[in-house]
Amino acid sequence: MSSEELQAIELLARVRYGRLATSMRALPFLSVARHVVIDGRVVLRMHSGFGYHTACDGTVVAYGADNFSTAGPGGAGPGGDGDLWAVQFTGTAEIVHPAPGQRELFGDGPARVNGEPFDPAYLGLEPHFVSVHTLDFDASQPIGHTA
Repeated sequence: MSSEELQAIELLARVRYGRLATSMRALPFLSVARHVVIDGRVVLRMHSGFGYHTACDGTVVAYGADNFSTAGPGGAGPGGDGDLWAVQFTGTAEIVHPAPGQRELFGDGPARVNGEPFDPAYLGLEPHFVSVHTLDFDASQPIGHTA
């Protein structure tokens, strides 16, 4: 793995959820997903009731995560050092069936999704392209002022 890929994996481990982007019937869509990294592969858990996992199976997708809601300028936000980052993984997705021990890595799922009982589906993503973007803030810069 390249240093950027290693950094992206390390940053991804800091947050639990991200967004899956692809298209379904020629229309773009985003879906929230829980992620873990297993053997260098990003594995996503999402609600099967929407059918997004079947739409993504065998297609190129992008998966992104960030710390935008947990960090902020000057360290505002829970546990943040003030710097913001976003990672994106692009590659082919496929439906996977993690072993019970691997499924436990995801932790508890939501009880309901849009009023329906949560029914998990899993996608594996072998990243072909990885990008990391960071926004570094000067600690002396007053909060509330932007450039």
